[in-house]
Amino acid sequence: MDGIKRIGILTSGGDCSGLNAVIRAVTFRAIGTYGWKVLGICRATNGLMERPPDIVPLDIERVDRILTAGGTFLGTTNKGNPFAFPMPNGDLLDRSSEIIDGYHTLGLDAMIGIGGDGSMAILRKLAQQGGMNLVTIPKTIDNDVGITECSIGFDTAVNIATEAVDRLHFTAASHSRVMILEVMGRDAGHIAISAGIAGGADVILIPEIPYTIANLCNKLKDRQEQGKNYSLIVVSEAVRTEEGEIVSSTDPFGESRYGGIGQYLANQISIRSGAETRVTVLGHIQRGGTPSPLDRLLGSMFGVAAVDLIAQGKFDRMVGWRDRQVIDVSIADAIAQYCTVDPDSAAVRTARGLGIYLGD
Repeated sequence: MDGIKRIGILTSGGDCSGLNAVIRAVTFRAIGTYGWKVLGICRATNGLMERPPDIVPLDIERVDRILTAGGTFLGTTNKGNPFAFPMPNGDLLDRSSEIIDGYHTLGLDAMIGIGGDGSMAILRKLAQQGGMNLVTIPKTIDNDVGITECSIGFDTAVNIATEAVDRLHFTAASHSRVMILEVMGRDAGHIAISAGIAGGADVILIPEIPYTIANLCNKLKDRQEQGKNYSLIVVSEAVRTEEGEIVSSTDPFGESRYGGIGQYLANQISIRSGAETRVTVLGHIQRGGTPSPLDRLLGSMFGVAAVDLIAQGKFDRMVGWRDRQVIDVSIADAIAQYCTVDPDSAAVRTARGLGIYLGD
């Protein structure tokens, strides 16, 4: 499009590895190929609320060395829905018009938003309300965005979780223990099942498949009878108790956060089987660090493709990955299809084929 001269880019939601690769690719393509100006918007949509908007002008030199850096150098936030933004006095205020005004104040012709399904839903609503040209890129370590087979950050998170399983093998065997690794996964067990299979876990528990403590303990007992003195369990943080209760904690601000299913399982296993059990919670370690080569590659391909969509005048689209190709789909379709682990998927069949206890 000849009219495109200035685009913005922001990262929204939780951080992950691979975001800087996207920012770098967008800048390289927009400037190097099309001669556009690129503005990095700081702290997600919060940067557009500032007056003047909080932005960083991007050029090749500024982004050239960020490919291998974790997180996002633009900053991000996963708090504060702009349509019901929490104010210091406790009130909720609709600040969407401030964000829209920020977009137009900067003279942006289009914007690229990198986020998960929640962030994309908010950005799309803002774009529709304010006449903003929007293209999005899927980012989530949970890999739960619909239609795309892979999102930025997932591969690195799986690599980190797999390394943790690898390391736990040795201490588990040394002490004849049951070792439990609790990994992230808001409502989907993709990290758990991928890292569990890759790391050789004996038990993998994900929120999509029910389990019983009795059958889990039977699996551990079978291993002992086979002369195997230790076991490894990988569990997604969103797994519920056997009774179906969510295991979470409330922070000082009143927000509920997953966490604690690993300790619940450890207590139950110790009581029912007498096995010495230890728990490792990876938490935000899965979000940080140097991005894997795949996340760098995917981020680079997504960034270039997003800029090309803008050049073609194709907005309200999300780039994605399917059948070894970059694709683009409507944002509405992408966020309408939340992607959990399919109990009939190849990963589940593989785990069961390897003798891993998954539940049921």
